[in-house]
Amino acid sequence: MSGTAIYLDTHVVVWLYSGDLSLLSEKACQLIEENELLISPLVLLELQYLFEIKRITVEPTVIFDSLAESIGLEKCRASFARVITEAMRISWTRDPFDRIITATAMIHQAGLLTKDEMIRQECGLAVWD
Repeated sequence: MSGTAIYLDTHVVVWLYSGDLSLLSEKACQLIEENELLISPLVLLELQYLFEIKRITVEPTVIFDSLAESIGLEKCRASFARVITEAMRISWTRDPFDRIITATAMIHQAGLLTKDEMIRQECGLAVWD
């Protein structure tokens, strides 16, 4: 999985913004260096929730704009209807964020960089180490 697009899960976005690369696996760092980086727009909504409950202290647009400039992070522009159709096929979680973020990567057959063990067990495109 080199030289192609890879989607980032929400926690990866937070860690990249914080600059604490020690939270990332060696493989995660390599994939970030070698691939086009994308997020599902739902990552921004999840970041907003985290901001509202004070788990993060920076607004999502600031995080995204900073990473867009520093590492070329982009938002996926897939049709929301297409993503939701794919997410409806996912039954291994009730978490709407996990379903939609995973579905976004799946419709593009692209990797999904996540530390989440359940996502990695259930989605063959999910990677960490």
